[in-house]
Amino acid sequence: MFVAWSLLCVCFSSGLVYFIMRSHMDLKLGKQREEMASLQATLVARKEAMEDALKNVEETVRRKAMDEFLADIRVEERHYTREHKILFLSRKMLVRQERIFFRNIPLSNWVEQEMPVEEGVDTDKLAQTMSVFANAALFGDVADSPIHKLLVNETTRLLPR
Repeated sequence: MFVAWSLLCVCFSSGLVYFIMRSHMDLKLGKQREEMASLQATLVARKEAMEDALKNVEETVRRKAMDEFLADIRVEERHYTREHKILFLSRKMLVRQERIFFRNIPLSNWVEQEMPVEEGVDTDKLAQTMSVFANAALFGDVADSPIHKLLVNETTRLLPR
């Protein structure tokens, strides 16, 4: 009977120790999972922040490269008057020629436009209105032009908020 009683106490004690250790290990495992989840959430947040920062840097670099590229593009222009004489008639024509350059490399051939000129007309102002590449609407001088509105809308859309 003494042996059976001792055996019963040993089994009960070992079961008690097993359940206590199991609950202790479950508690440790829960804390470890909680710590791991918080670390993973921090890592995901940092990754998203880095991706956003990288996108912002890429956009800034792209915009800077585009600005530098556009700063190197220029329009060369020249204009003169040409006179056509047919019998007793004499007609004056304003001839404007333009071409686009990237640094010192021409990107296009001369584009030529002719417009009849009447007496007393300012040829310089007329030449500016005839521009093919460098028009006042493109540079934003005319606020009602559709090109100006498009450029303003695209610029405000692309700017970071």
